[in-house]
Amino acid sequence: MTAYLQIRPSSPADSAALVAILHDTFESTWRPQLSPAAVAAYQQGNRPAAYVAERGHLFHVATRAGAVAGLVDWQDDFVNALHVHSAHARTGAGTALMDLAEAEIARAGFPAARLETDTFNARSQAFYGARGYIEKGRYPDLEWNSNLTTILFEKVLGRA
Repeated sequence: MTAYLQIRPSSPADSAALVAILHDTFESTWRPQLSPAAVAAYQQGNRPAAYVAERGHLFHVATRAGAVAGLVDWQDDFVNALHVHSAHARTGAGTALMDLAEAEIARAGFPAARLETDTFNARSQAFYGARGYIEKGRYPDLEWNSNLTTILFEKVLGRA
């Protein structure tokens, strides 16, 4: 993709695209790892729409040619979510969103950024590892009730 990448705060008009990104990453990354009961609970609860309704106004988005390609959400020193639609994977959207989150976390005075991923997600582990994140702990992922293991990562940040 050669169109210019723009990072900006999300707007209410982005809601449908944000939900679509979360559904896309669920289908491509999470669903194959989850128990049938966890998949059913996800589908019944419409988790992406609830998440966007609760925190979407705090997201920053990456757009290309007007289309929302990805999102990042952080609070204090913790990155809650980084999602890039599969159609925009490996185009720099995730890198640009993480650059922003890390810069803002540092600017807020936090010495490090933290985030979680699961052990099955080798692609995200490689991405965060290449950015300087190191593993700080492992524990059961209770969110999905599917016998998954969560990894806590941390990266020491320089001064902004």
